[in-house]
Amino acid sequence: MAEVAECLGINETTLASWVSCARRAGTAPAGGSDELERLRRENAQLKRDSKELVMERDVLRRCMVLWVK
Repeated sequence: MAEVAECLGINETTLASWVSCARRAGTAPAGGSDELERLRRENAQLKRDSKELVMERDVLRRCMVLWVK
């Protein structure tokens, strides 16, 4: 939980409180391993997409510089 809280930029106690409230309300999965794995895959895909978009942006910037000259 400490790692997740750090990634989110919040206090570990705050995250624990949110998880506890969600479990009491029945909105948080008890095991959560399948959901966690899905979220990890999605996060990895989003990071790959972001990296690709940054590269595309950089290429377009370079093209614009050449085009303007």
